[in-house]
Amino acid sequence: MKTMAIIPARFAATRFPGKLMEKIGDKTIIRMVYENAVNMALFDAVWVVTDSDHVAHEIESVGGLVKKSIREHQTGSDRIAEAVEAMEVDVVVNIQGDEPFVQKAPIAGLLDCFNDPTVGVASIMKKFGANEDPSNPNMVKVVCNQHREALYFSRSLVPFDRSKTDPVVYFKHIGVYAYRKQTLLDFTRWPMGVLEKAEMLEQLRYLENGTKIKMVETDMVNVGIDTPEDLETAKKIMGQQ
Repeated sequence: MKTMAIIPARFAATRFPGKLMEKIGDKTIIRMVYENAVNMALFDAVWVVTDSDHVAHEIESVGGLVKKSIREHQTGSDRIAEAVEAMEVDVVVNIQGDEPFVQKAPIAGLLDCFNDPTVGVASIMKKFGANEDPSNPNMVKVVCNQHREALYFSRSLVPFDRSKTDPVVYFKHIGVYAYRKQTLLDFTRWPMGVLEKAEMLEQLRYLENGTKIKMVETDMVNVGIDTPEDLETAKKIMGQQ
């Protein structure tokens, strides 16, 4: 099974433009993410896919592989699909360009899911911490069946705890995906569905089209850098390591 990590790296982020070129310690965020993926030693190749010359030059300066996006894309999945369409690869792992602390163990768990030929997509989830608010719509929730297959993703609080008799465990979706190449290409050809439009969550397109998403649980520290405040949090974590 040939595997690749693809790191989508869009420069003009809405909430924090240019964030991928900000530094944590002496390295840019995008370089940290790239080197982290390479050091996992799980992939036949690691590519950064970007619309930015700044990002491309940063990765090329450390000997990394870069593809420039040709078209504008609605989703990260669309950007990755463009990059891998002509590549010989079986399973593609999407590692977000703004998440520098992704760990090896859950990624290895994602790849293990594809030993089952019925799995087309896999992703990661984590229990909400004591200091996290599951009702926050910026934190996406996932509910699963007994086989750890996603039933639904939502910005709303799901499941709704009506009975109040037993404590409900809420799971936060971590936006790291692995896909079979063909499943990813199929995604780009499906129209956006009603649920995806309502929640603005691209993973719902898979569920609306009958594709199972296998979920892997992790307890890794995860900081997606969406704001300057997130960057300061990441710097503190880096200082503690």
